[in-house]
Amino acid sequence: MSSFWIGILEQGLLFSIMVLGVYITYKVLDFPDLSVDGTFPLGASVTAMLLLRGYNPLLSCLVSLCAGMAAGFVTGILNVKLKITNLLSGILVMLSLYSVNLRIMGKSNTPLFNVKTIFSGNMPPIFVILVFALVVKIFLDLFFKTKFGFILKTAGDNYKMVTSLGVDIDKVKVIGIMMSNGLVALAGSVMAQYQRFSDVGMGSGIVVMGLASIIIGETILRVFPFKLGTACALLGSILYKASIAAALKAGLPATDLKLITSAVVVVALGLYNNELRVKVRKWLKDLVAGGIKNAENTKSAKNFQ
Repeated sequence: MSSFWIGILEQGLLFSIMVLGVYITYKVLDFPDLSVDGTFPLGASVTAMLLLRGYNPLLSCLVSLCAGMAAGFVTGILNVKLKITNLLSGILVMLSLYSVNLRIMGKSNTPLFNVKTIFSGNMPPIFVILVFALVVKIFLDLFFKTKFGFILKTAGDNYKMVTSLGVDIDKVKVIGIMMSNGLVALAGSVMAQYQRFSDVGMGSGIVVMGLASIIIGETILRVFPFKLGTACALLGSILYKASIAAALKAGLPATDLKLITSAVVVVALGLYNNELRVKVRKWLKDLVAGGIKNAENTKSAKNFQ
């Protein structure tokens, strides 16, 4: 496999950790949380400072996750206790975290070239990232099968029913937001160690990219009759990164990256919402059915021979 495709897989799988966090607020809680644009660089900033002080890279990931959860706690409290709207709560925390990240690092950019990271061993980076992505996905899949996981999902679909069962809906929402921001900060921590630097602006547009990845994954996986849940985050992240890489490889300048991102989001939403989605789904179903039929015909021909 060429380095181009390996790079796409690495970026996509790393990105999927963040997308799984956005998945909790977007798909499960129905909470448009913009604070993730601040918690992503928060995880990177905390990790950078810990690594420069000689702390263990895995411990740095764990501390960054906790820092992200703390930021998510603030977002949740602003919403459920102070009754600030979900959008404004996220914006306030996102703006505050910009200053917090600057204070943590002391400057806008911190290089990590001469420190030990989770990628310093002999194992290829793609395997390290794959382990992180799969651990997070499996954890969420198992969590959503627990009693609290079902309550969390129900809170997003029908909060009145959760309240009627005597469950504190505010507590459930805060915990969900904390989990989401914790995973986003973890992704920022891994990203900082992967690219060997931390920057306060590295979280710009993260929430939009996360939503695009989820929508792309769901659009593709809708062709299957069974529900794949968090798999849409992993597949969507890889396809999103592949589409960006393809656009850049085609000759579009890197300065148009935001424009490319917007175009990918528009196409994803179009496929997700309108008649074109129906046509694409039908085409994918026919493609899958045709592949199965061809395989059966080939098998029958071999048996006949």
